[in-house]
Amino acid sequence: MAVTISIPTALRQYAGGNGSVALESGTVGQLLGQLVEQHPALGKQLYGESGQLRSFVNIYVGDEDIRYLQGPDTDVPDGETISIIPAIAGGN
Repeated sequence: MAVTISIPTALRQYAGGNGSVALESGTVGQLLGQLVEQHPALGKQLYGESGQLRSFVNIYVGDEDIRYLQGPDTDVPDGETISIIPAIAGGN
């Protein structure tokens, strides 16, 4: 069974129009690395020049924010979903 990475509408243009991608289980960092390898344009949206996730990109494993788990070293079991949630600001 695979891990599903859910790609938000705002980022789908960088992922070949895909709303989700299925990959073999691993850590969050490994899975995002595989995703970026498949869709290089997505890497610039997720990672800054230093190679760290951008501060406005939130990553969830199931319902848990990885910042409160083990960050990119968080293990993702088979059948789980990773959600990429970009923070959106707005208003006056």
